[in-house]
Formats: sequence, C-alpha cells, structure tokens
Amino acid sequence: MSERRKNLQAQALQEAIHALRARQFARAEQIAASILKASRTDRTALLVLAHALLGQQRAGEAIGPLEKAALRGTDPEIETLLGAALCDARRSADGIAQLRRTAARRPPYLPSFKELAGRLAKAGQIQDAIGVIEDALALSPDSVDLKLDLARLCLRTNDRARAHANLVAARDAAPGRPDILIELASVQFLDGAYADAADAFRRALGLRPDDTQSRASLAMCLLEMGERDGAQAALRTLLRGRPHLLTRAAYALAASSHGRFFFRPSAAAKFLQADGAGNG
Repeated sequence: MSERRKNLQAQALQEAIHALRARQFARAEQIAASILKASRTDRTALLVLAHALLGQQRAGEAIGPLEKAALRGTDPEIETLLGAALCDARRSADGIAQLRRTAARRPPYLPSFKELAGRLAKAGQIQDAIGVIEDALALSPDSVDLKLDLARLCLRTNDRARAHANLVAARDAAPGRPDILIELASVQFLDGAYADAADAFRRALGLRPDDTQSRASLAMCLLEMGERDGAQAALRTLLRGRPHLLTRAAYALAASSHGRFFFRPSAAAKFLQADGAGNG
C-alpha cells in the first residue's frame, strides 16, 4: 500500500471513530465497512464496525466478522465484544460462555470481567456476577471501577454495609469521581446518615453542578435533617430555568417526612417560585 493510500485510510479511520463517539452509528458503519473492503484484517476498523452494528441493535451482523477475527489469534478485546454481540443477539448462553473463556485468560483483561458480570446480573444471577467481580478484584485490588461495580451489585442484594465499604474505598482512591460520590450518598441516605449523604451530594455537585437528580437528592437530605430553608433553596436552584422539573421537585418535597405535599402543581410551583422569581 502506497504512503498516500495509508494516509487516506488513516484519515477515514479517524472519521469513523469520531462518528462512533458521536453516536452516528450508520456513518461509522459505512466508513469502517469501506476500510475493511480494502484491508480485511484492519483491527480498529473491525472494532468500529462491530460497535456501530451493536449501536444500531444489529448484533447478529457483528458476530460473523468478530468470530473470524477471534480465530486469527488471541485478542481479548475482540473476544469480549464477540461475547457481548452474542448476548445481544439472544444467544446469551454462547455469549456468557465466550466471556467466561476470555476472563479465564492470563494476563487478565478486566473489561471481560465487567462485561461478564453485567450480563450475569442482567440475567438475574447476581451472586454469580458478584463472584466474577470478586475474582477480578483479586487480580487488580486497586481498581476503583471494580469496587464501584461490586458496590452496585451488593446493593441489588441489599448488602448495604458491603456496598458502603467498597464505595468509601473507591471514594478515597478517587475523590474527584462524582459517580462514586453519588452512589455513596445514595447508600448513606438509605441508611439514614443524612448529614453524610448531604455532604457527599454537595461534593458531587461541586464537580457536576448541572446534575439535577443530585440537587433534588440533596434537598431530600436537608428536609430529613429539618433544614427546610436549605432544602427549598436547593429546589429553587433546581427549577431555575427548568420548569419541566417541577414534578421532580414536588416529589422531593412530598417524599420527605419533613416535607410538604401540594394537591395542585400550580401551588407547588408558586411555593417553589418556579417562575424564576426566587433567588435561593
């Protein structure tokens, strides 16, 4: 292949990747398919094509190319994507078997554990999913994402103590992760540790100020603590310029043991100054 041809193909590949990231799946598929016509073994183009097909809910069409690529040599990323495609194509048994084989390879490819655990959890096999993440953590004990995954799975079995412990460890290792702070705050709220939950939600909002759900949750924490003024200020901030969130704000008020209930949305809107007159 000439140097000019290589440069053109590299440019096309970058365009396909950008299209995939922008969720322009049909465009990404078109470009990746044209690249593969000229270079059938281009790994990156194959991965883009497979992800584009999965994004269009055409998993069955991704299986053939991925199987051929998997036969050419050990590639855990391709094998993991193959397992996902098989599951999405309603061949869950085959997909999970593929993911188990990939997870058993060494050195470990952690995304295969995460994909396997997710598929098992989706099938209702929560304890098996927990076991998979535990195995992954034994191989990579410092992985923050695995601790977060384990916490979320533990919550599905209502093991809040273990979920809390893993979330605290994850937060300490990655204090700048709002997703971890939000999960931790949610567990603390369920445990009645409203002050701790409010602090975690505030930290998350400092990192992600437009997170409306966290702001509503902060208001609920404050209401449970009897801090009505602070809660109402949080809800007014939530509603400023976003009147479509009135239902969420009204629910936050009504769900709290120290909140308020309104029979008419207009009354809730007036109370919360949803017309923008408030400056809470």
